[in-house]
Amino acid sequence: QVQLVESGGGLVQAGGSLRLSCAASGSIFGIENMGWYRQAAGNQRDLVAVISIMGYPNYADSVKGRFTISRDNAKNTVYLQMNSLSPEDTAVYYCYAFRGPRNYWGQGTQVTVSS
Repeated sequence: QVQLVESGGGLVQAGGSLRLSCAASGSIFGIENMGWYRQAAGNQRDLVAVISIMGYPNYADSVKGRFTISRDNAKNTVYLQMNSLSPEDTAVYYCYAFRGPRNYWGQGTQVTVSS
């Protein structure tokens, strides 16, 4: 089993920044991709960004140029730096890790952007 614990969510004004962190523990050997999804109220859970074990990132079009994903394999932690936030970014953000053959999920952290 892999446990994921997120931190860094909160309330921020439009145009502001937040940095999310997600620390993995437990059976961490073999974790491959890590990343972030988000789910706004009434919507489905959508991919925000993913990063491979080698550090190659991919982003949803809606966050390209504003969000940066990174990971520290020595700390088993993935980060999401979010800049130029807008109210449309308001959602619960979930960390995930893929360790074959399944995904593991964090409990989620709320990000609220006020206009």
